[in-house]
Amino acid sequence: MRAHVDHDGDDDKHKIDPGERHVVVHFPCVHKGGERQEDEPQQGHQPLMVKRAVEIVAEEKHQHQNDSWRKHQQGNQQAARHRRPHLPGDLYRRVPFFYTGCIQYLLARFALFTLAWGPRWLSFDVARFYTWLLDLFLPRLRRVARRNLELAGYPADERESVIDGVFASIARLLVTFARFPRMNRDNIGQWIRYEGLEHFEEAKRRGRGVLFATAHFGNWELSAFAHGLLTEPMNVVVRPLDNAAVDALVEARRQLSGNRLIQKRDAARGILRALASNEAVGILVDQNSSLAEGVFVDFFGVPACANVAFAKIAARSGAAVIPGFAVWEPAESRYVLRFYPAIEITGDAHGDTQRLHSLLESVIRHSPGQWLWIHRRWKTRPPGEGPVY
Repeated sequence: MRAHVDHDGDDDKHKIDPGERHVVVHFPCVHKGGERQEDEPQQGHQPLMVKRAVEIVAEEKHQHQNDSWRKHQQGNQQAARHRRPHLPGDLYRRVPFFYTGCIQYLLARFALFTLAWGPRWLSFDVARFYTWLLDLFLPRLRRVARRNLELAGYPADERESVIDGVFASIARLLVTFARFPRMNRDNIGQWIRYEGLEHFEEAKRRGRGVLFATAHFGNWELSAFAHGLLTEPMNVVVRPLDNAAVDALVEARRQLSGNRLIQKRDAARGILRALASNEAVGILVDQNSSLAEGVFVDFFGVPACANVAFAKIAARSGAAVIPGFAVWEPAESRYVLRFYPAIEITGDAHGDTQRLHSLLESVIRHSPGQWLWIHRRWKTRPPGEGPVY
């Protein structure tokens, strides 16, 4: 608001300009000795003028507050949309974000319940239907897998069958995970058997602890669970799931065989403590890493950024490194928990990490449909190289 004072000797007294934002006040003037002097405004007009000016200021302040509040609300809504995980369609526009966690938890409970009972063949079929829905509603998973297989040099006519194998492998993992509460030392042989256990026993005799180098290959959940039941409980490094309720459900089942969980955010201390007690620790080594934490190794002929923390911990602790994977054997209709001879750790983190990934690549090439190709393994690129996804 702008107030204008006009001295014109006019008899128009005090006037308020009709404009909404301009208050113009006219004061009468008298002449004394040929000079213009301001006279006092007439009684009765000044209170009206001031009252109107105050009203305009109050109106403008109220309008400004409303505009600020509206912008603040719009900013909060936009930020909330960016924080929400992606789902197909516009589900989050129709379902309040607060309830999505509950929906995810209920779906997880429902899936585990329906897979925990009945004949195995029926549970496998139901789980395959669930993974078909996953493939249908999250098409980006198949797109990522196609790109990964292209990077790895697989022919175009083989890629779809490999990807179908990936979803079938996930289905088998879901069935076994659902039945963890019913597994024991007497019946777990129906699901898995050992091969190469002598490599683990030899590593234990060294007394420096054992590091299991494993991957998202076959059934990584069952391998740790079965080892805890059949041999001795072990430690498993895990990353908490985004949904706290689902994470609690998963963690409870992982510990049913006596295994202990080490949270990834503070893993080094827990791993070294377990190794110092000559315990075994399982770590997934096949995930993409950031430039700050990893080095580039050759993986399927493509540079892949791999975390060097595993190799550094192995060198520092002197623990034996045993590669181990639970691989599905169709001829037996069960998994084989296969342990390989210990990998020599030289202290060269880059070289040791490369040897681990070379072995992993050979294992995956033997059964490509059992590796998790839907993970963006080659996301981190060397400086100056463009994205591959």
